[in-house]
Amino acid sequence: MFFFTLEIFLRYNIFGDYFMEEKIKVLIDEIRPFLAGDGGDIEFIRYEDHYVYIKLSGACKNCLYQDGTISYGIEALLKDKIPEIEGVINVDL
Repeated sequence: MFFFTLEIFLRYNIFGDYFMEEKIKVLIDEIRPFLAGDGGDIEFIRYEDHYVYIKLSGACKNCLYQDGTISYGIEALLKDKIPEIEGVINVDL
């Protein structure tokens, strides 16, 4: 019988991107109140190939400053906290 420590799980990435997605969701939850203050919202879609896919909704969906919000707000925060992230892509589902 094998017993694994958390360090072994993290070192060998046994859970794949699960932990990464959880970290991203926590950070998105921190961003959400700022967007909600202007009538917007953000939804995590997926993490794939070092890119975070999100969906902006509410007032953020058609806002003229949407690109700036993504680049200088959401992406900057995520990259600062999780250096493996290469970018954030807004998807329109």
